Amino acid sequence: MRTVLLTGFEPFESEPINPSWEAVRALDGVRIGNGPDDLDAAIIVARQLPCVFGAANDALADLLDAIHPVLVIAVGQAGGRPEMSVERVAINVDDARIADNAGAQPVDTRIAEEGPAAYFSSLPIKAIVRDMRAAGVPASVSQTAGTFVCNHVFYGLMHLLATQGVPAGIRGGFIHIPYLPEQAARHPGQPSLSLALMIEGIRCAVTTALATTNDIREQGGQTH
Repeated sequence: MRTVLLTGFEPFESEPINPSWEAVRALDGVRIGNGPDDLDAAIIVARQLPCVFGAANDALADLLDAIHPVLVIAVGQAGGRPEMSVERVAINVDDARIADNAGAQPVDTRIAEEGPAAYFSSLPIKAIVRDMRAAGVPASVSQTAGTFVCNHVFYGLMHLLATQGVPAGIRGGFIHIPYLPEQAARHPGQPSLSLALMIEGIRCAVTTALATTNDIREQGGQTH
């Protein structure tokens, strides 16, 4: 049976929880497909990454070696965003507004010295957004994954898939999710999304990515 790897992060910046981990761990062991004998079925494996530059990508590389997934979706917290953000592009720079959980705060640092300036997601990002919205989950395509550990992992994932001799055909990408309501209660004025909607959105993303080879072509950009 095929395996799908979902990753979420440990809490950071004094938050007691990280919604990315709460959402993906709820899907650990979930089967996507019609039944145990369905050759197209897949099982979800969820794992937590440290919110630490370098160590997060090392842990991700170890997971790829151990699990051999056909699909990898990394998920991270984006407090202040009002909906699930399916990321389009990862850029080759760390430029941290705050320190990571190990106290590191790189500025204007390349993630991969010999890597390209950017990688595009290999997920069907617009089809995922369409299907999330159809399921009642607020979602949009995002043009920036920031320059903190989330982008670091997104770029690291795509660089691994492009350069490290992993089996051809593995697809990967990144999704940012908002605060949970209990987090937003400590940040007045900030938007939030329920855990149930986050879980449903990620389940939609996995199902759509497994079933969709070529992305749909429809408007998904912004003017600024």
